[in-house]
Amino acid sequence: MSSSTPAESTLRIRVYYEDTDAGGVVFYANYLKFFERARTEWLRELGVEQSNLARDEGRLFVVTNLDMAYRKPARLDDLLTITSRVTRLGGASINFAQRASRDGELLAEGQIQVCCVDSARMRPAELPPALRAKLEFLQG
Repeated sequence: MSSSTPAESTLRIRVYYEDTDAGGVVFYANYLKFFERARTEWLRELGVEQSNLARDEGRLFVVTNLDMAYRKPARLDDLLTITSRVTRLGGASINFAQRASRDGELLAEGQIQVCCVDSARMRPAELPPALRAKLEFLQG
């Protein structure tokens, strides 16, 4: 369940028991999983399959930096909206601003930088030209 506009994408995610800690609150690291899914689904909507990038172009994405802020807890059965937008494109990197909310209430937000790497050498590699063109278009 996702939708996108030229500037951002949203993904709806239900909180399951496995996402929570002993207190019934979403475990903090699971927001990173939710954000990862949102970025992956957004790329998929753009026609970019990460498995194809790895196989055909030898390119992978790795998280190289993140800054998270947790505002309020999410709990079992909550329906979260994960919003993602690109804030910067580098030669081999993409910066995202991502937010998790419930019914319009901000729960967590993060700044995540992913780096494109050559899968054989695990060294930074330029973003594939087709992907760069799509992301530049989104940025306007």
